[in-house]
Amino acid sequence: MAATTDFTRLFQDMMPAFNMDPTVFRNAFEKQAAFGEKLTKIAFEAAERSCELQAKLNRETLNRLSDVTKARTEPADYTKAASDFATASREMASDSMAAFAEIAKKAQMETVELLLSTGKTAQENAAAAMQKATGDMAATMQRPAAAAAK
Repeated sequence: MAATTDFTRLFQDMMPAFNMDPTVFRNAFEKQAAFGEKLTKIAFEAAERSCELQAKLNRETLNRLSDVTKARTEPADYTKAASDFATASREMASDSMAAFAEIAKKAQMETVELLLSTGKTAQENAAAAMQKATGDMAATMQRPAAAAAK
């Protein structure tokens, strides 16, 4: 009679290698929450700086508008005030666009750095987990083979 492999025993020996540890899920949740917190911090800081810049721009515009609306004695003075306002507004727009671009650039760089560091950590963790799983699986598979050889 030929020797047969006991698959029931094989699976009973193999399944403990796949035990589920709830701390793995807790750790994954904590890491995801920490990542979300860091990403949100970057976004909130950029939004805060943008709001501050916009508020400053609004204050300066209103101050310049108050100069435009003052009563003048000569009609030419109204034209000059409007021209000065337009020139100042153009310069403010140029400066503020550059400042907004810097805010966006900084947020983008911080986000990329966060994603790269998170990706590297995830890759290292996945490689370690796969190496451990491969070793556990090999050990589990060797047990039935050794038992069948006896």
